[in-house]
Amino acid sequence: MQDSDTCPSVDVLVIGGGVMGASLATWLRLCDPSVSVALVERDTTWTSASSALSAASIRQQFTTAVNIEISRQSLALLRTAADWLSVEGDRPDLGFYEGGYLILAGAEGAPVLRQAHAIQQAHAADVALFSPAQLHARFPWLHVRDLQLGSLGLSGEGWFDGYRLLSALTAKARHLGVHMVRGEVVSMMRDGRSVRDVRLADGRGWSAGVVVNAAGPWARGVASMAGLEVPVAANRRTVFVLDCPTPLPSCPLIVDTSGFWLRPDGPYFIGGVVPTDDAADLPLEPDLAQFEDSFWPALAHRIPAFEAVKVVRAWAGYYEINTFDHNGLVGLHPESDNFFLMNGFSGHGIQQAPAVGRALAERILTGAYRSLDLAALSPSRVQHGAPLTELAIIG
Repeated sequence: MQDSDTCPSVDVLVIGGGVMGASLATWLRLCDPSVSVALVERDTTWTSASSALSAASIRQQFTTAVNIEISRQSLALLRTAADWLSVEGDRPDLGFYEGGYLILAGAEGAPVLRQAHAIQQAHAADVALFSPAQLHARFPWLHVRDLQLGSLGLSGEGWFDGYRLLSALTAKARHLGVHMVRGEVVSMMRDGRSVRDVRLADGRGWSAGVVVNAAGPWARGVASMAGLEVPVAANRRTVFVLDCPTPLPSCPLIVDTSGFWLRPDGPYFIGGVVPTDDAADLPLEPDLAQFEDSFWPALAHRIPAFEAVKVVRAWAGYYEINTFDHNGLVGLHPESDNFFLMNGFSGHGIQQAPAVGRALAERILTGAYRSLDLAALSPSRVQHGAPLTELAIIG
């Protein structure tokens, strides 16, 4: 990013240059080249950005209509990214691979999986249920004796290069004329229900007609500068890179009954498990003890080939957990006329960013959602005590 001091006042100021903020900034200019947009990011190397540290996967196996439709539209945008994210002939390859999600269930989880499948079928998701015998026939390396059911995405699910998506969105935003501002927001001024002035740590001030909180795990702190509350916490997740000596043909992204997830990543595998200590704001350092304490025993049980495994490396990133209901908060904050949120996606933000960025851009520019109705994700549901229940929460 290049610092910009040439535009102290803009139509839209986006705080947070991760994949959500970069998507919104890009779509604002794609939808209306006349709108002035500034994108503020303090960490231009994205060292601690959740977007760069994500497992970067996409699924349709949700249980709410809005999440399924977001995935459907984001999928289409990922498949065509080389077109709409091209810059002067440079067509980004996101390395998207449709390997599918395989969500496993025992006796307790099977009814929930059947309920989820019925919802997904009603929304035309290409998902199939498999019995233990069918699972064994398709994935002979999988231990199935304690399973009752598996749900597999046959198409429209897989993984991609999240860092490339972030880089491509940032390059496109810059190419479209978004003001790329390197700096850390430290304060905001309120004028009644409106946020007008945003101050950076180096003393620079920006004013905007619309301010958008796209600060990911740091959304709560950014909102508090405007005297507003957002129920978002930064919860650490450790990702392990594993070397398994035995090939696992056609391995999808697996979500086990124990809670671990695993997927192929080039010649290796990556995976993790929900930590026992899931306190917020822990240091962004991998918890290596998780592997032997909880991940490896469950992994070796489900896939015996992993009894012989080498940990190549590990890293940690933050989930931006919406502590209210684990779904995204998108739209105007109910106590403001111009402070928008795109926060709290609870682990599925990077897969939802392309479609959410476009939809919110349309909402800001026209006053209404056009390509995708995100009213179900309105932050007002927190104020009203009306959570959006999503049964398929992973991690």
